Parts: sequence; C-alpha cells; structure tokens
Amino acid sequence: MVNTLPQQPKAGIKQPSQETILTPRFYTTDFETAASLDLSAQETELKAMLEEMRADYNRHHFVRDETFEQSWEHIDGESRRAFIEYLERSCISEFSGFLLFKELSRRLKGRNPLLAEIFHLMARDEARHAGFLNKAMGDFKLSLDLAHVTKTRTYTFFPIEWVIYTVYLSEKIGYWRYIIIYRHLEKHPENQFYPIFRYFESWCQDENRHGDIFKALLRSQPQLWKTWKARLWSRFFLLSVFTTHTLTVHERANFYRSLGLDPTEFDRQVVYETNETAGRAFPVKLNTEHPQFFPRLQRCSDYNMKLVEIDRSSQPKVVKFVRKLPWIAAIVWNLLLLYLIKPIDAEALRGIVS
Repeated sequence: MVNTLPQQPKAGIKQPSQETILTPRFYTTDFETAASLDLSAQETELKAMLEEMRADYNRHHFVRDETFEQSWEHIDGESRRAFIEYLERSCISEFSGFLLFKELSRRLKGRNPLLAEIFHLMARDEARHAGFLNKAMGDFKLSLDLAHVTKTRTYTFFPIEWVIYTVYLSEKIGYWRYIIIYRHLEKHPENQFYPIFRYFESWCQDENRHGDIFKALLRSQPQLWKTWKARLWSRFFLLSVFTTHTLTVHERANFYRSLGLDPTEFDRQVVYETNETAGRAFPVKLNTEHPQFFPRLQRCSDYNMKLVEIDRSSQPKVVKFVRKLPWIAAIVWNLLLLYLIKPIDAEALRGIVS
C-alpha cells in the first residue's frame, strides 16, 4: 500500500516561508542569447574584474569565530522571529543567485569562456553567503534544506536583458543595505546583538563587485542604455526594485528597530543611494527629490500592510480577495503616478561631469 501522507520535515529543518510577490524568486533565462552576447565594448573591464574574482580577497572573511560559540536563547519573542525571518529571506536570495550564476556558467562554458568563468566565481561567492546565513540559522536550532528548496521553488523566466537590469540593481541595493547597517552598528555597537553583522563590510564588497560586473555587461549592450526603450525599462526596473524594498522593509520593521534603525529612514537612504549609483550605469535615474516620490512609496507600503492584515485574518479566501481589491488598485495607481514622474537624464549628467 502506497503511503500518500505528506512527508514531515526533519527536526530542525525550517519550512521555507510561503512564496509571495515580495519573497526572493528563483530565475531562469535564455541561455542561448546569453552565450552570444558581444562583450567587446567592455572586454578589458570584464577581464580586470575577472582577475579580482580569481584573487578572491574575501576567501578568509567568512569563517565563523569564537563569538558564535554561545547560546542565543536570550534573543527571544518577536526579535527572534524577525531575525530568523531576515536570515531566511537573505539565505534564499543568495541561494537564488548561486543557482542562476551556476547554470549560466555551465551553459556558457566552451561558448563564452570569459563570461562562463565570471559566473562560476560569482556562484562561488553566493554559495559562500548562503551557507554562512544557513549556519547562522543553525544557531537558532533551524536550517533550510536548500537541496529541497531547489526542487520545490517556482522558477521565473526572465530574458537575459531583464536579468542584467535586475541583478545589477539587486547587487547594488544589497551593497547599500549591508554597508548602511554595518556603519550604523559601528557607531552603535550596543545594538549588534549577533556577530554576523560584523561580516557585512566584507559581504558588501562582494555585492559591489558583482554589481560592477553587471554594469559592464549592461554597458556592453547598446540596446540596454542607448535607446528610448532602454529608458522606459530602466525606469520600470528601478521603480520595481525600490517598491519591493520599501514594502519589505516596512513588513519587517521590527527587525530594523531591533538594530536601532528607523525603518522609514533606512529605506529612504538605501533607495536614494542605490538610485544615485544606478545613474552611473542606466541611461536615466528616478527623481527621488520630487516632493511626491517618497510619500507615494510610503503610501504603497501602508496599503500593503492593509493587505498583510487581511491575509492574517480568518476570513474565507473569496472575502479576503474582495477586501484586497481596493488596496491593490491604490498601490497600482500610486506606482503609475510614480512611474510618470519625469526621470533624470543620467547620460546628460555624465556628459557634464566628464
């Protein structure tokens, strides 16, 4: 007789959080197009960055020291839940990058050796980060079964052009998130309740280097920055990444408060700095100085919290869906108005500076 009961998770193995529009996603792409990318315009830059990756300056920076060897039972209640959620989300995000880069390296080997090796080394970095985060979860008697997650997670297809835009932004926004937290805790060590935050400086160096690689890939493809379509796509991906960040930070506000950070100010600083950085790669950047920019992003966050409240209620799914509609419409409307704010011509600014 076949046992049809669902398999129970092993003790200490955390069931991944339910996938939502805000959870980190797993991606696949058009590997044929990726293999045929003409990199000649940025080949010298990419080769220089490959040498940096080969040197692996951070290879000794992700070794757990004696500060981890203690009980963490004093971190309890909401603080514990919020921190574990942060570790899980970060681990899944890093592991997602590992899977994508590993597959790109495998598919491009023999066809685009330069890019294949770069992706291989980027996958190394992402695996190192994911493993370090998973070990941190182990300190709280939990871990993720990443092999199981690989088989059960939904994979989203993105054309390689979208991958270049989004990975560039995710690496750069990751850099700013890590470095801002690191600098804050340097000034306020009393809020550094767990040793992993001491590693964020090395961590953000990897994120920054990965972002620079994707900047070179973007600038090697004229269609990604020289055309009117590129300007529209740049605005779209900037707004998408910033909205996701704002909604996520405010959903997990307790974690940032536990670090002594104001969630709204932290979010605004990360968005502002990432936008300024993106102006060095993208043809346009968003006008974050516009008086309606951050207020409308905040409204989207407030409306999203209404959706979270509805999801947590015990009402039937149909009732929840109907209740959500006006809040979803309000988010879409505010995002449309944000998208229509005239962007800043980053190419023109670069011309003035040079």
